[in-house]
Amino acid sequence: MGTLIMAGQLILALAILVSLHEWGHYIAARSFGIRVEKFFIFFDAWGIKLFSKKVNDTEWGIGWLPLGGYVKISGMIDESLDKEQLASEPEDFEFRSKPAWQRLIVMIGGVTVNFLLGILIFALSLWYYGDQWLPASAVNDANGIAATEMGKDVGFESGDKLLSVNGEKLDRFRDYSNPKLWLGEELTYQVERDGSQKEVTIDEAARTKVLESKGNSFFSARVSTRVAKPAKDAKEAGIEEGDLILAVNNASTQFVDQLYDVLEEVKGQKVNLSVLRGADTLSISKEVDTTGKLGVYLDDKFEFKDKIETTKFGFMESFPEGTKRGMETLVLNVKAFGQMFAGKLNPVKTVSGPFQIAAIYGSSWNWQRFWQITGMLSFILAFMNLLPIPALDGGHVLFLLIEMLRGKPLPEKVMYYFQVVGMIILFALMAFILFVDGWNTLFN
Repeated sequence: MGTLIMAGQLILALAILVSLHEWGHYIAARSFGIRVEKFFIFFDAWGIKLFSKKVNDTEWGIGWLPLGGYVKISGMIDESLDKEQLASEPEDFEFRSKPAWQRLIVMIGGVTVNFLLGILIFALSLWYYGDQWLPASAVNDANGIAATEMGKDVGFESGDKLLSVNGEKLDRFRDYSNPKLWLGEELTYQVERDGSQKEVTIDEAARTKVLESKGNSFFSARVSTRVAKPAKDAKEAGIEEGDLILAVNNASTQFVDQLYDVLEEVKGQKVNLSVLRGADTLSISKEVDTTGKLGVYLDDKFEFKDKIETTKFGFMESFPEGTKRGMETLVLNVKAFGQMFAGKLNPVKTVSGPFQIAAIYGSSWNWQRFWQITGMLSFILAFMNLLPIPALDGGHVLFLLIEMLRGKPLPEKVMYYFQVVGMIILFALMAFILFVDGWNTLFN
């Protein structure tokens, strides 16, 4: 069921993003009297269509391959590579008969809609849900941080309290793990450890490693081992909701990071658990599976359930804030793309395709998370479509700008062969992304 929910969220998000992107092209073309022959959500590869209906001059449909969508505009050399339509003299309703500035507007119509959609989603999400955040002071007042393996490698220790980063004290705990820090030139944390102040300086290699890990960090908030829900086998062993797992085979497991470390050492073994239930300490025997799992879901928000703060935004306030956050998301992705292009980030470790994007949505349906991720994807889709690859919108924009500078269009034969090259590049990129995505999903 979890896999179906992940797939369903991704398909819904793509349907929204692709249909509105193509609508941007469609509405711009129709505004200038250009005929649109086809409007398809998802690709009807090899002519296979889930739905198709012709209304006036346009065939509306849904394809079976959920990797994008398209509009087929009359008189335009596009991904269909249809040369027959160019054999005759241009008609008034064709793309090629219109002035360059009108064709430019048609080509940027899709990315314009995606930019505006991204801002709209960010803004309305802030207005409806507000901004929920955990104060850094609440983490420090509780148990401090839990250092990950990458965090321990660079000098963090579990129990550290975060004081500042690059000399700046931050209110929100999440801001200490903002990806823009990993993309910066310098990164030094000031922490309190055993009553003394320490500095943890993170070099470029470590920042690259955490970026390539896709969503991991050097630390998280340290939380206790309180059981939120026991699985069937754990319940049969005697574990109940609300239990606190104090020790495994007499090894202290007061915190989740300690529990995971201990369980890693006793995979496939039967262990003795010391469990606090109310005021009573109980002894329970339970087998750990071969992956180091105990069969319980832990309550990672128990310490902070009354500490979460919510910043509310009025309807008008939400738009400038949504724009700011959306643009920050876009800038981060552009910077990451630039580092990948410069060879500083490994594309095999950095690129995410449909499988890993679906995993980001999660196996449970959460509308707030759905809209946050979809808004981010809308900005990324806009950016990717502006890349100057002939088969993408950015390639068409580049040719139109060249035409405007030359004062005349490039020869149609040149445009056609550029489009062929662009399609080859695009299909190669898609094949690479799908292969890497599948490999990372299965083996990482």
